[in-house]
Amino acid sequence: MEKTTMDQDILKILYTEEEIARRIREMGAQMYEDLKGKDPLFVSVLRGAFIFMADITRACPVKCDVEFIAVSSYGNTTSSSGAVQITHDIQQDISGRDLVVVEDILDSGNTLSFLKQYFLTKGAASVSICTLLDKPSRREKAIHADYVGFEVPDEFVVGYGLDYAQKYRNLPYIGVLKPEVYSGKE
Repeated sequence: MEKTTMDQDILKILYTEEEIARRIREMGAQMYEDLKGKDPLFVSVLRGAFIFMADITRACPVKCDVEFIAVSSYGNTTSSSGAVQITHDIQQDISGRDLVVVEDILDSGNTLSFLKQYFLTKGAASVSICTLLDKPSRREKAIHADYVGFEVPDEFVVGYGLDYAQKYRNLPYIGVLKPEVYSGKE
């Protein structure tokens, strides 16, 4: 495949399309074992997790329902403000349901800590966290994911749903964005 102009902004590729697909199949098998016989509700955190959500739900062949929630804590910056606000809420009653929150990256932990408490307050029976990427070096809240695709270093990553200023989500791999792209020194 021909390189795109987006590829030119990538410092290095951390995980290829093939590595991501293989890891998602492994995660799906693990989740299936944990969730079979239950009626889970997968909740995708928009926008970053939409690609991962589609792939992980296909890799975990349990009868399930899906929902979407949109939150904001980053804006167009490279670090979380710490203040999480819901910009689009889920549309159904979750009382007594087993939820699996699907996220692109667990970074500071602010968003997932907020969402876990929010869903438990709304009556969820349980809340599991499934994240494609885990960046423990940036953790501010004491929260962990039940299912993790890959651990990533403290670098700004994009691709496979992850963005910078709403761009790069459609890259098929996870890459490190060149610092000059987001520091404005191109």
